[in-house]
Amino acid sequence: MIKLFVTDLDGCISYPFRSPKWDAVQEIRKLNILSRSDECIPPLTICTGRPHPYAEAVAQWLDIRHPFVFESAGLYHWEGNRIETALNGTEHELVPIHEMKEWIKENILTRYPSANIEYTKMMDAGIVTPHLHVVKEVLPIIEEKVRTDYPDLFVHWTDVSVNVLMPGNDKLQGMKLLAASQNISLENIAYIGDTGGDITALKEVKMAFSPKNATRGVKDVSINLEYEITDAVLEAYRQVIEYNRSQV
Repeated sequence: MIKLFVTDLDGCISYPFRSPKWDAVQEIRKLNILSRSDECIPPLTICTGRPHPYAEAVAQWLDIRHPFVFESAGLYHWEGNRIETALNGTEHELVPIHEMKEWIKENILTRYPSANIEYTKMMDAGIVTPHLHVVKEVLPIIEEKVRTDYPDLFVHWTDVSVNVLMPGNDKLQGMKLLAASQNISLENIAYIGDTGGDITALKEVKMAFSPKNATRGVKDVSINLEYEITDAVLEAYRQVIEYNRSQV
């Protein structure tokens, strides 16, 4: 049985800098609420690279009550308003990330006015922009900086962002924290994602889905849906429910 259905945000629940498809969002929310009275419907939660405040807001839209993953590997527990990470808790460990943030402010933001740093992020450094051409120009600059000065860090990008992350601070780690918090295994989880940062998690869960708008690498390790963004999440949720009913 699938005991938890997890969705990425950007490119799945909605697309950055665009209004969400509210009718599909509402249907997803309804299924999540029904999970409390129907054992074949797994509850919904989130695994995203976006910062905590944004993830929390979307979780509120969807009436999510389970812990959710933000910044790829930070786990937020509603109970106790508590954050859990795989980091050892020392500020020294995050020095390279803080230094990268300052370098990005001085060397990227001054050259690309449409790019903004994600100021509320705690565990990674990066930029967001509505312009794909800016992502493509900024990406090799940041990759070269990381390769030269911070080889232990790694770089992830999407159509709207470039992010520098701590080693091992990926979505698979976030999914492991999430599974442990619910006393389940990755074999009890279904996940939908759309970009390279989702691949590590998609390869390990029981059911992996991707929307039509996903990148090639993601499609290679998942069930490819003929729907885009929010409609794909809704379809994946329905397929998971159908799978669970077939197991009863």
